[in-house]
Amino acid sequence: MTKVAMVSRTKTSKSARVRVHLEGGPHLAIGLMSGTSHDGVSAAVVRLDERASPRAEAVAFRTFAYSPKFRARLLELSSMKDVGAPEVSSINFELGKIFGDAAIKIARGAKVSLPRISFIGSHGHTIFHLPPRTAARGQTPSTMQIGESSVIAAMTGLPVVADFRPMDLALGGEGAPLAPLAHLWLFGDRKLGRVIQNIGGIGNATYLKPGATLDDPSLIAFDTGPGGMLIDALVNKLSGGRMKMDRDGKIAARGRVSDRLLAELMRHRYLRRRPPKSTGREEFGSHYLEEIERRTSSGVVGDDLVATVSALTARSIADAVWRFVMPLGRVDQLIATGGGARNPTLLRMIHDYLPEVEVITAKAVGVDGDSLEVVAFAILGYQMLRGRQGNIPSVTGARSPAILGKLTLPPTPRG
Repeated sequence: MTKVAMVSRTKTSKSARVRVHLEGGPHLAIGLMSGTSHDGVSAAVVRLDERASPRAEAVAFRTFAYSPKFRARLLELSSMKDVGAPEVSSINFELGKIFGDAAIKIARGAKVSLPRISFIGSHGHTIFHLPPRTAARGQTPSTMQIGESSVIAAMTGLPVVADFRPMDLALGGEGAPLAPLAHLWLFGDRKLGRVIQNIGGIGNATYLKPGATLDDPSLIAFDTGPGGMLIDALVNKLSGGRMKMDRDGKIAARGRVSDRLLAELMRHRYLRRRPPKSTGREEFGSHYLEEIERRTSSGVVGDDLVATVSALTARSIADAVWRFVMPLGRVDQLIATGGGARNPTLLRMIHDYLPEVEVITAKAVGVDGDSLEVVAFAILGYQMLRGRQGNIPSVTGARSPAILGKLTLPPTPRG
């Protein structure tokens, strides 16, 4: 197996080197990320092993909630309102500290000492994402993830691979989705055609036809549109801040979907665009919720509005499967992951729109759906350190495969 050696600058007069040796495994890594829900940092200790076939397993997983004050600042930063460079810089380092603390705590919770961890793969937190196909004339496609990797490395003494999206954008890609590589590791099946549907703040889908491989041109993935972001924001607003989400979909279950309003919302330009495509708070954030509320003069309010916005998530997922996936091959199962997989009303709605497809959760096939995204960034960090591609051009639209991520070495050399 290939060995990868990375060399740091010397700290003393003696020649000091840091090596990150990765062979087939097994290895323990830590994955870190903060999603569009802005709830907190998700962290996992991940066992990676390629000795027989690629395998990844979350040994421990936990989400460390942000304080209300910090979450409000992070939301402000992502809201596209005027925020100065000092605030961006400050939160970048503060978030790095929160990430580093999460890494230390998840290792402690797993009863794994930090020296046993090979590396950390950190997605950070996206505060801006403008891929090429979304950028208007005169705009420069760009993306920014914060959560300073140097702070994480300094706190943990571990190599940190971070900043996975920019190289794909530099090659003309969307910089997203990045999870399909992990989906191949975890969900590939020789007999079944599967859509892996993450329902986080944004929904994103990966299609794996039976026997799919990394080089398969039918392997596509893309953001389907809103996930739980609009539902959460609406429930929070209607409850005067007392509720953060529609737990178990109980509010939506009480309401009646407005077919007229849903039809209007389904005309959103993003939903009709063909993949490759990605989206985020820029399209489906607070400003879009305000637009929806302006359209509710006909009396769609309260529980009915929650039901209709929930149906928007479900219908946009089903529509994406109809339009963009089924022409490529059979779909036997839709496997739901993320927070939305715990919303039975939402899953029932998806099945109502896709009656011929079995709608199940990742747990039903033996995978922890809650930890899936953070496991993906441990896998991407592993790929980077092995000198392998992390993107899939048929997914992102990039001109070529690329190694993703930037390596930050710890301040104290190892070995």
